[in-house]
Amino acid sequence: MEYHQLSPFPKDRLSNRVNTMWRYQEMLPVQNLQNVVSLGEGMTPVFPLKNIGSKYGFDQLWIKDEGLNPTGSFKARGISAAVSRAKELGVQACVIPTAGNAGGAMSAYCTTAGIKSTVVMPSHTPKAFQDECRFYGSELILVDGLIDSCGEIAAQIAEETGAFNMSTLKEPYRLEGKKTMGFEIAEQMNWELPDVIVYPTGGGTGLIGIWKAFAEMVDLGWVTDTHFPRMIVVQSSNCAPMVDFINGNKAYAPYGESKANGLAVPKAFGQDLIKQVVQESKGAAIAVDEESILQSALELSREEGISISPEGGATWAGLQDLVRSGTISKNEKVLLINTGNASKYIENLL
Repeated sequence: MEYHQLSPFPKDRLSNRVNTMWRYQEMLPVQNLQNVVSLGEGMTPVFPLKNIGSKYGFDQLWIKDEGLNPTGSFKARGISAAVSRAKELGVQACVIPTAGNAGGAMSAYCTTAGIKSTVVMPSHTPKAFQDECRFYGSELILVDGLIDSCGEIAAQIAEETGAFNMSTLKEPYRLEGKKTMGFEIAEQMNWELPDVIVYPTGGGTGLIGIWKAFAEMVDLGWVTDTHFPRMIVVQSSNCAPMVDFINGNKAYAPYGESKANGLAVPKAFGQDLIKQVVQESKGAAIAVDEESILQSALELSREEGISISPEGGATWAGLQDLVRSGTISKNEKVLLINTGNASKYIENLL
């Protein structure tokens, strides 16, 4: 995958900087820092899963808990970058199709920036996600269907009103915010990357962004070992288009709903990039059933005291399947990404 070349930037310059994703301001798409719209996103903790790792015999099992971001998910990163740039460009209104978390994030950040926001969301999304958007003052449009149907309506709204369309990968800025996960993983793990990263994949922006960050860190001189982690795509068996696409399976469309709302993306706009990341990293793609997703989220939460979203639960379910198949060894250094807090999913989990 080809990226622009960056000028060398000594990583020791990061010391004593703000403890948010904006510590990497030189690598983010805002020219004047007065336009940054931040609620404290980023620098979420990376820590070992000691209890469950010991229980199942893993030597080095880690998690990055993105549920501790503002509005409770990793979506805050991309939305912070995108809304900041939108503010810089004089945008007056934004629209987004969402499975849940991105809508809440955009609502909060647009309110902070003084930008009108419209959120288009599947009607079956848990009520907490709907209420969050209304709470921050967004116009909420509910749609009978999945996020692809929401995307069509959002595009129509953008065309008719001139609102900035924040659909995944149809604008360039959310990816830039999401890539900061990759910088943080390296910095927080003392610049020694894990062997494997297990990522719950819907639209896949975070997966692509993390991989982009690794390449940029080489250009920056922050890492010299280009033995990057194997990137693992995990999806729900109810909606596994990327698993089918990567593994060459027959697509069983129409794909359905998932209790892990963020995984219910029937066609990822960036599917070619996602597949490229998996192939370049010598990774894998796996689907896990809904019951395993929910039970794994509960098990991780109850063993470790972390608020694990169903998407985060999918990573633990997928990892166990890949260990059983011999794809991943318990001796490897494995990092799970928990993309959200469980609080908004309670009606799905209990």
